[in-house]
Amino acid sequence: MKKLLLALSLLLVGCSTLSQSPISESSVPLDNYKYVYIPGTSALLSGEGYTGGTVSTGVYGSSTSKTVNPADVISGFLMKKGFAKLPQLDSTLLGQTLIVSYGESDRRPILGGLAGYSIETTIQFLDAATNEIVASTTASGYGDTEADDIRKAILKSLRSLFEQ
Repeated sequence: MKKLLLALSLLLVGCSTLSQSPISESSVPLDNYKYVYIPGTSALLSGEGYTGGTVSTGVYGSSTSKTVNPADVISGFLMKKGFAKLPQLDSTLLGQTLIVSYGESDRRPILGGLAGYSIETTIQFLDAATNEIVASTTASGYGDTEADDIRKAILKSLRSLFEQ
């Protein structure tokens, strides 16, 4: 019983690192912009699986794979917020356009790495006319796979910036 309580308390302490608030900064209101240009990102395929059994009972197992393309997640969120996504930069719309960049900025072990790790992402919004940073947001995500981690981190970041 003591071991179970210790394991549960360690799990709660380890997960508490994810409860930190996302970091979001904006120097001008983002509603000054109507358009976004998001350079393409590569899709990430991740998976998890297990095997079990013995030679006498037979070997069994299962696996799951998931894919996430960060640009697609960001695009969907911003389109839902009313931004029009441009397929390329338009010189006549630069003053109303944000260039949105994505990057993975950190990985943090959960329970010393025993429960995996969380992935932190950072998203920057640049004014297309000046290339000045208008807003930046960072958050961590933790899920069943790396694809889940990234999706959760991106959405947490964007929500913190747009739903303040």
